[in-house]
Amino acid sequence: MTTPCPDEFVAFAHRLADAAGAVARRYFRTPVAVDTKADQSPVTIADREAESAMRALIAERYPAHGVLGEEHGASDTGADHVWVLDPIDGTKSFISGIPLFGVLIALLREGRPILGIIEQPISRERWLGRAGAPSTLNGAPVKTRACPALDQAALFATTPEMFQGADAEAFERLKRRVRLVRHGADCYAAGLLAMGFIDLMVESTLKPYDYCALVPVIEGAGGTITDWAGRPLGLDSDGRIAAAGDARAHKAALEALAG
Repeated sequence: MTTPCPDEFVAFAHRLADAAGAVARRYFRTPVAVDTKADQSPVTIADREAESAMRALIAERYPAHGVLGEEHGASDTGADHVWVLDPIDGTKSFISGIPLFGVLIALLREGRPILGIIEQPISRERWLGRAGAPSTLNGAPVKTRACPALDQAALFATTPEMFQGADAEAFERLKRRVRLVRHGADCYAAGLLAMGFIDLMVESTLKPYDYCALVPVIEGAGGTITDWAGRPLGLDSDGRIAAAGDARAHKAALEALAG
């Protein structure tokens, strides 16, 4: 990321995170109804209201910008600037009362993520990544840790069930080579990686709203995040991501996934 992200976009992204986080806190650990979407994933009024609140702010402040959101679809995603929103990443944790979900907010410029926020509304933790500046947690810089080899790596994935067929075989190869494997943290794992507490995050079957916000956060902390072939992530990526705090671990992880 070379061209800096303007301060006005950063300030506005904080407004979006404040609005969505307030909705999530209002509904967390309350008896909300849970609906099932066409892809069998759960959704609640909290997801829908949080995204609606963010989209309303974007429409008012930046009407020429595109928007892609998990709950309310796409609008003008061919625009130079596109906001990519996941109002509650980790709805299964949210409805279970587990505070490991997050609000994900990304801004893409000409298809490339230049701004990302991971907001955990319950613990009040907010990771910010922006082009041209170090990533922060609640305003304090964060940095990934060194991990020169896979046998020293802590690997996170949301769930083993996301890996099917050849992807499951690839993930199993990687699992056998690392020190530690954990599941269930959703986007919170990306924040931990940026802070230097874990080393690898590998996922499959993701959508752009699941990963776009992670790119600036991880890269701004010194890490690397790509698809499984090592290509940069964007709206057209295939949903398989590999993130690492150390470029050496990232290279080795891609090699293990490729077989």
